Amino acid sequence: MSYAGDLSPQQAFDLLKERPDAVLVDVRTQAEWAQIGTPDLSELGREAVFLEWNTAYGPNADFVPSLQAEVTDDVPVIFLCRSGVRSVAAANAATAAGFKEAYNVLEGFEGNPGPTGARDVEGWKARGLPWTRS
Repeated sequence: MSYAGDLSPQQAFDLLKERPDAVLVDVRTQAEWAQIGTPDLSELGREAVFLEWNTAYGPNADFVPSLQAEVTDDVPVIFLCRSGVRSVAAANAATAAGFKEAYNVLEGFEGNPGPTGARDVEGWKARGLPWTRS
């Protein structure tokens, strides 16, 4: 692992509470944000950054430059995707680009499918962390 580490959804939220400079970057697609929902950081007085790792046309070639335009490389950056896979790739890319504290959120926003096939057992939403649907 070349990035700073993995955090549970609760650890990620706690880090955001403890470090006002920490940034949550949701790397899911626009469709996922619209259909599934997004993390709600309003109680912390800020918003997540929404930056697709993959677009409808394939990998986002502008991911790192877009990240650098949104976030400085000397603050904790916490990457979130649907289940914790794309966010690992994003954390690795950020680290390679010089970000000093790039974290992955284990389980992602929804986690893997549970016993019934629904994504309702793990992840940001299932752990009861704040979220909203547009």
